[in-house]
Amino acid sequence: MFISCEDTKRLIKEKRAQLIDVRTPEEFSMSKLPGAVNIPLQDIDRVGDSMLNKDVPVIVFCRSGQRSHMAMQILMSLGFDEVYNMGPYQVWFQCPDA
Repeated sequence: MFISCEDTKRLIKEKRAQLIDVRTPEEFSMSKLPGAVNIPLQDIDRVGDSMLNKDVPVIVFCRSGQRSHMAMQILMSLGFDEVYNMGPYQVWFQCPDA
């Protein structure tokens, strides 16, 4: 299940949620979302406290939603409590800024 773009932007605005792009660096360089950080799926299991804050919501996304779903599961297994899957990055453009 994906989080809506409205809820994504609300979490970023109200809770300073971390927006994580799990696509490859090449994909990231072609189209970036404002404020997003690139942590490719293959590196997501190596995130440390210096990269992501476990006390702040994390929102992951990719091209289709499959890699972000896997990233969400990995982060939850690493002790992140509040992780959301935005799914495809194009969703960001489907609603006005919050």
